[in-house]
Amino acid sequence: MDEKKAAILGEIPRLRRYARSLLRDRDAADDLVQDCLERALVRLDNWQTGESPRRWLFTIMHHLFIDQMRKVNRRGEATMLPLEAGEAVAQPAEQVESIASREIIDALQAISPDRRAALVMVAIEGFSYAEAANILGVPAGTLMSRIARGREELRGLLDDTARRRAIRIVEK
Repeated sequence: MDEKKAAILGEIPRLRRYARSLLRDRDAADDLVQDCLERALVRLDNWQTGESPRRWLFTIMHHLFIDQMRKVNRRGEATMLPLEAGEAVAQPAEQVESIASREIIDALQAISPDRRAALVMVAIEGFSYAEAANILGVPAGTLMSRIARGREELRGLLDDTARRRAIRIVEK
């Protein structure tokens, strides 16, 4: 039993990365990871010994994400009210992110959740098409279509961003 828990704990960084790619809010992503881990630990007997927990955990997380999106669509999205300047407790990060990686992340967040999930599963998490299709609960052809359309949409967004940056440089 402890081996199973240790294997699950080893997947937390990948789960966080996937959750953050699905959601635009870091806190919501951490909540999704926590919900996934809670469900996994409660249903630990469903995981077959000898298999990597990765596919099983990603399937759980994807189902939780879909359920969460359905709730938001039914109830409407909650918005956070901005804090007054004196109320802010957290300080923004001091690290400087590269512009190119920021643009890629922004473009990835701009595409539809279905396409984003498919791209992240295959391109970032390294799942095969068959594994990703199984995790997402769609046929392999649908997954490949979502990946192709997602890549096309990303290219368009990134080309547009590069053009806008070039225009700003010329205007100055």
